[in-house]
Amino acid sequence: MKLRIVFVALLIATPVFARDDGRYADSPLKPWFESLKSGKGPCCSDADGAALSDTDWETRNGHYRVRIEDQWWDVPDEAVITEPNRIGRTMVWPVYRRWPDHMTIDIRCFMPGSMT
Repeated sequence: MKLRIVFVALLIATPVFARDDGRYADSPLKPWFESLKSGKGPCCSDADGAALSDTDWETRNGHYRVRIEDQWWDVPDEAVITEPNRIGRTMVWPVYRRWPDHMTIDIRCFMPGSMT
């Protein structure tokens, strides 16, 4: 039983690594992306976020939902970025939590796009 508790504790404590490997170092929007934050904290950068197509996000009852990994996830209101979207695309910054029997996604930041 103790080994199982240690294993679960290690899974929870596993860090999430950012993907910013320097590909976006020369982007003029890099400082703006790095300054983005929601009520849940900093979003990190554009390299950590994912662009969504218009069919992968929606509003329902005044709240946003996103489709990630073929499943719809509710976006917490505090994760919504309220400043103007300078890139135009819908972006989401998910944090994946993998458990032995399932996966959950925590939406750290969400920035709605123009739905064109």
